[in-house]
Amino acid sequence: MIYTARKGQTSSGEAIGILLLETSVPFIPGDVANATTYPFPVRFQKVEGFTVARAIGKDPSVLEAMIEAAEDLVAQGVRAVTGDCGFMAIHQNVLAEKIRIPVFLSSLLQIPFITGLFTDTGKVGIITADAGSLDSRLLKSIGIENPEKLVIVGLENQPHFYDFAIKETGVLDTDKVEKEVVAAARHLTTRNPDIRALLLECSLLPPYAAAVQEAVDLPVFDYITMIRFVFSAVVQKRYSGFI
Repeated sequence: MIYTARKGQTSSGEAIGILLLETSVPFIPGDVANATTYPFPVRFQKVEGFTVARAIGKDPSVLEAMIEAAEDLVAQGVRAVTGDCGFMAIHQNVLAEKIRIPVFLSSLLQIPFITGLFTDTGKVGIITADAGSLDSRLLKSIGIENPEKLVIVGLENQPHFYDFAIKETGVLDTDKVEKEVVAAARHLTTRNPDIRALLLECSLLPPYAAAVQEAVDLPVFDYITMIRFVFSAVVQKRYSGFI
C-alpha cells in the first residue's frame, strides 16, 4: 500500500474534528470536549474569541474565526467537523459550504431521524442550556421548519447548571447538576406523556444521559450519539467473523 503525505499535516488518525468555545468549565468524561469520551481519537480546535455569551447570543461576527478553525481541522485530515456548543448551529450551512466535508454542529440534526421512529402523535422532549436561545431562527438553520413535535425545556434557571455552564465559575458539582437535569426530564415527560424520546441538546449534558434514561425509561439521544453515528459512517471497517 502506498501513502501520500498531506502538506502541513502534523498527525493522523483523527477522523472527527471538534470546534471548541473559549470557555473555562470542567470538561468531565462524557462531555464533548473530553477526549476520553470517545472510543476513537478526535482532534480539538479552539475558535478564538468564541465565548459562551457570543454563542448564546448567536453573534454573527464569530463566523470567520469558525471557518479558519474548521479549515485548520481539515488541513490536519479530519473527515467531519462538529462543535461543542449547539448554538453554533446558526452557522451550520455556511460552514458546510466553505469546508466541503460533513459538518454537524448541532445535536438537533438528529431530530428528523428521531421523529421518524414514532407515530405522528409521538413527540421529542429537548433539554437545552437556554430555552430562549433555542428559537425558530436556530431551528430553521438546521432545517426544522415545523417544530410542533418538539417540547423544549431549558436549564437556565437551574442554579448549579447555570453557575458552571453559563456563569463559568470553574466549579462543577456533578451530583447536583445531575439532579437538576433528571428533574427537568421527569417534569417534561410527566407534563407531556406523548414524548417518545429525549434529546439532550447541550454538549455539556451527555454525562447525565444514563441517569436521565434510568429516570424516565425512554430512548435518550445527545451530542455523543450523533458523533459516534457520524464516525461510523466516515470510518467504515471491514467485518470479520464466521458463518
